[in-house]
Amino acid sequence: MSEETPSAGEPSGAAETAAPQRHVVFSHGQASGPWGRKITALAEVARSEGYEAHSVDYRGLEAPRERIARLADYCKVLSGDLVLVGSSLGGYVTVASASVLHARGIFLMAPALYFPELPPLRAGIVDCPAAVVHGWGDEVVPFEHSVRFAQSCRAALHLLDSDHNLHNQIRVIQNLFEYFLIALDLPTLAFE
Repeated sequence: MSEETPSAGEPSGAAETAAPQRHVVFSHGQASGPWGRKITALAEVARSEGYEAHSVDYRGLEAPRERIARLADYCKVLSGDLVLVGSSLGGYVTVASASVLHARGIFLMAPALYFPELPPLRAGIVDCPAAVVHGWGDEVVPFEHSVRFAQSCRAALHLLDSDHNLHNQIRVIQNLFEYFLIALDLPTLAFE
């Protein structure tokens, strides 16, 4: 087939400007898979806000450093804006990877932070906007861990009436995630 020629009134040789690529990359928890209920629900939100949705499969990888390496390998082929989303152990992987991957923002759900069996995170590791959602009744990761993290990096913190899986709050989390993505596009206000 021949190449298309410009139609009448179109300047010849005009380059089309493509919208910048935007990606949301999900990291699931230790006991779940790449397209669980929360990730599937949030992927719909990401797509509606103009992002491509990706989910890394960590099944079979127990060591956090292996998961961090897999996320880095996955993201190295993506260009454009990168938003990382992590749930439980995926939250730890997200935090540990955010600055190395130059994430534009991170959104965490019941992140498994500050456990002695996990490699410690360095101070000041988060250098982008962050939001955390956690259940008051989380039986796996104490909500106090998210409070501590949010205080340390001045992240938005949302404590909900839920347990570790947060399934009874998916609609609320979708709304929080939508707001988070929209806020990333808002200009920063300068105060005098």
